Amino acid sequence: MIQIILADLLNRYPLLETVKNEVLNAGQRLIDCYENGGKVLVCGNGGSCSDSDHIVGELMKGFEHKRPVPESLKMRLKEMDNERGSYLAEKLQQGFPAISLTAHSALITAVANDTDADLIFAQQVVGYGNVGDVLFAISSSGNSQNVLDAILAAKAKGLSVIGLTGESGGKMKSMCDILINVPGKRTAYVQELHLPVYHALCVMIENHFFGNYYLDQK
Repeated sequence: MIQIILADLLNRYPLLETVKNEVLNAGQRLIDCYENGGKVLVCGNGGSCSDSDHIVGELMKGFEHKRPVPESLKMRLKEMDNERGSYLAEKLQQGFPAISLTAHSALITAVANDTDADLIFAQQVVGYGNVGDVLFAISSSGNSQNVLDAILAAKAKGLSVIGLTGESGGKMKSMCDILINVPGKRTAYVQELHLPVYHALCVMIENHFFGNYYLDQK
């Protein structure tokens, strides 16, 4: 199914043909992470900060498909409170554990003020990251120092690193396990191609765990 999702992505965005293998490998790496009980940490600056939050939003609740919680959890909720628990059992959805390292303003400002602003993501990788997790690092230039520092911390802690950059890949090119360097040099054009890539990755994950509904949605 991830091959079908990839083919649809390339049909809509032919420019991404140059990174098709990297997108496929990234999708499989993320699936493997979740298969093994891991989580995904995401970071980026500016527009890529918004992308980080966006990705987590797609992963932590239903994206294109409802994700009912396990029956065992539904039963426990109802046993604890029949009225409200029953409501939660029907409304809550399963999420794929993901954390946007851009979202914690108090922590980010504390690190920037007390230590070094370049360490705002690396500090969180040290706190959250475990072997088997994935760091999804986004930088249109591939040279953002705080993202590079997060990658260093991630590699030191045994995380896999998926990078999303522009054409050159910048310094991230030699640091990531998988680098999706979309064709483009201007920041706006690069970011325009990042969105369909990470949407496709989120759809790949969701379809793998919750059924091959993708073709019915087209």
